[in-house]
Amino acid sequence: MPTNITTELLGEHPALELAATELELTTSWIRGGDGLIGFGEWKSTSVKGKNRFADARKWWHEQLATLKIENSVHGSGTGPILFSSFSFDSAEESKLVIPEIIIGKRGDKSWITWIGDKSSPPISDFKGSKSIGKISFESGALNDVAWKESVAKAVSKIKNGDLEKVVLARDLIARNTEVISKRNLINYLSANYPSTWVFMVADLIGATPELLVRLNKSLVTSRILAGTIRKSGDEAKDLGLAASLAKSSKDLEEHEYAVRSVAEALAPYCSSTNVPESPFVLHLANVMHLATDVTGVVNDATTPIDIFTLIASLHPSAAVCGTPTETASAVINELEEMNRGRYAGPVGWVDARGDGEIGIALRTGELSDDQKSMRIFSGCGIVAGSNPEDELAESQAKLSPMRTALEMRE
Repeated sequence: MPTNITTELLGEHPALELAATELELTTSWIRGGDGLIGFGEWKSTSVKGKNRFADARKWWHEQLATLKIENSVHGSGTGPILFSSFSFDSAEESKLVIPEIIIGKRGDKSWITWIGDKSSPPISDFKGSKSIGKISFESGALNDVAWKESVAKAVSKIKNGDLEKVVLARDLIARNTEVISKRNLINYLSANYPSTWVFMVADLIGATPELLVRLNKSLVTSRILAGTIRKSGDEAKDLGLAASLAKSSKDLEEHEYAVRSVAEALAPYCSSTNVPESPFVLHLANVMHLATDVTGVVNDATTPIDIFTLIASLHPSAAVCGTPTETASAVINELEEMNRGRYAGPVGWVDARGDGEIGIALRTGELSDDQKSMRIFSGCGIVAGSNPEDELAESQAKLSPMRTALEMRE
């Protein structure tokens, strides 16, 4: 017997904001008050290996085949939704989650989807509770000095001609005396970083400013970030810093590698693409990035192209790995001395049509099994002109969103 899944409009009910403050979330994808949040877990699984994106598609289609879909709303992001968090490296596990209940909001329209035979969703079953505790931080795989040494080694390899760019990541361990409140983290990140995509999938939580790929019908969009400068807190000074970032040869070089890798990955699947000649400066709460939005129109192919196809082609981009990819990956394995897990992997949602939004899991942390500690991450693009001290400062700025969110007491 098929399982019923129903999607209905919520009218003007402020569903997303209410649910985010009152109920315990399972999954999240929010930007500027719009997006999707999930409660409970209908089904979940893990995939790994070089075919993990194809395996995820297969599993998703198998679950869709068991559902009787009633969707009176229609449009991208409505109906059944798969939340996914893929590993950076194919050898590690990726997580797939189908929530029991999903609330969505886009502009002045909101909707709710629930799985099961009930005439209305059992939303009150997911009442949340706050926990506080005392937080402390400690070094992860490498302390500051050791990580700067790794950056220096990477610069040496680049100057020797081994590669053009590599992205080196680091981690920091947060420990709390009580269970860490996921809802508190989502609330803080949503309020303070509204221009990022605030996500949660299988205990990976973060606020990424980088969109790996959005597929809506035949339109493809990717936002590439590479090149960063820390804000000073003084508006006039920050304008000067933004101008210097836009002219920085080191940052423009780093950005060019990232944009080129995305454009080349999308080209086989698009009948046309638009790649702006120069980046713009994206202002976030504590840093500024060079950013480029690449768009394209998907080919009319005999075999339909879905978002899984595009993820497999795009990941890993030069923005999170380096150039050339295989060499950069080997340098990462040599110098980082840690397992990235799902950090810097594709994260987001896919609907029944194969459309979706997938970001790159940046500004993120992964909760431990007991929910009392979290491993948070940041990474920096290293090129020939990189300075280890400057890269350390940049990495600390990128750790700041998750670190501050964890330090907030309510």
